[in-house]
Parts: sequence; structure tokens; C-alpha cells
Amino acid sequence: MVKAKSAKKGAGPSNATTIDDYLATVVGDRRTALDALRKTIRSILPKATECISYRIPAFRLDGVVVAGFCATAKGCSYFPFSGSTLQTLAAELRAYEKTKSSLHFHPDEPLPASLVRRLIKTRIAEAQ
Repeated sequence: MVKAKSAKKGAGPSNATTIDDYLATVVGDRRTALDALRKTIRSILPKATECISYRIPAFRLDGVVVAGFCATAKGCSYFPFSGSTLQTLAAELRAYEKTKSSLHFHPDEPLPASLVRRLIKTRIAEAQ
């Protein structure tokens, strides 16, 4: 019997099929931060469909994944599902650690709703 590879510490399950499944495995301050981020995204994108994409919670609008998040060993990450969104907003994101495709934040310092709104608007504009 081959044992399934486990997810990274704090990263949620690799077999989650819903955001609720994913979040059920995240505890403590990461869970609180991701619950709040989910609510923020839902308020910005009320017509979006929740899904799991690349094994992380995500939001699809008109068939395009435009936002996602996950717990990490060091905190939390936001994903615009675009290689250019974070570069487009680089000046506004100087205070955050990031990669080409992910924005990292500490659960005690969640992303401001205004920044999440700008990230999503930028991503949607790119997708059109």
C-alpha cells in the first residue's frame, strides 16, 4: 500500500474538494485570517463560484480563477492566479513578501480589504 503524500504543515489537505473542507484542517490564527479573507473576497465577488484550484481555495468568475489563498508553514498566502497582477501592483505591495504568483502575509496582519479589492480588480482587468 502506498501512503498518500501529506500536505505541508499548516497548508491544508491536498484532497480537499471544497473551501470548507480545506479550512476545516487549518487551525488557530491562520484559520481566522483565511476565514476573514474568504469573507472579504465573497463581498467583492458575490457572483463568484468557490472552488479548489491547484489544491488551494479559489474563486472563479465567468470561468476564470481570479483569487485564491492558502495557509503556509509561516503564515498565509494570497494568489491572484496571474503572473502579472503582483508585478502590476508592485509599488503598493512593497511591504509584503511575494513571489511572482503569491503574496505572503502574517495572520496577525491580514490584507486590507481595499488591497484585496485592488488585487481582484487588476486580475479581472487582465482576464478581459
